[in-house]
Amino acid sequence: MDRNEDVIGALYDREMIRDCLFRYCRGIDRADEAALRSAYWPDGTDTHGPYQGSASGFIDWAMKTLPSIERGIHQIHNILIELRGAQAAVETYFTALQRQPGADGAMADVHMAGRYLDRFEKRGEEWRVADRLVVFDWVSETPAAPDTEAQRFGRRRPIGGRWPEDPVYGLLASVPSAPPVK
Repeated sequence: MDRNEDVIGALYDREMIRDCLFRYCRGIDRADEAALRSAYWPDGTDTHGPYQGSASGFIDWAMKTLPSIERGIHQIHNILIELRGAQAAVETYFTALQRQPGADGAMADVHMAGRYLDRFEKRGEEWRVADRLVVFDWVSETPAAPDTEAQRFGRRRPIGGRWPEDPVYGLLASVPSAPPVK
């Protein structure tokens, strides 16, 4: 391989890692189990706040926990990727906003920020999380406003939802499939 092919290969690997991180966010926010499973290797691990164990167990735990979260959105920011052969050390800053039961059981608006510290592995041509440690750098919780969603959102429509009702799944269904780029 010449230098240009090495650079293009590294850029491709970095983009595949970013795509995996974005699939994770969609999976959590839309309660899309398939998207979540596509972000982790089945034999991976996750240390995620109160959950510590296998990645598969984390997804099972999340799918049971997500129904108690009325609304949530994750955003990822700085993504630092150090490629090391078929592995990568990846630090991803995140912000999460969630409306969920608070410490007292009443609905609360929770604002969290932190970092995903991931060891990615490339198996075949695919990158996924092999091991994740979630580091929390910020959390604040305030009582949720008593307004209904109709009152809070007003005419702002459509409102985001869960899999398969969220509008993104209609968009995906409307775009014809094409063979993957190689």
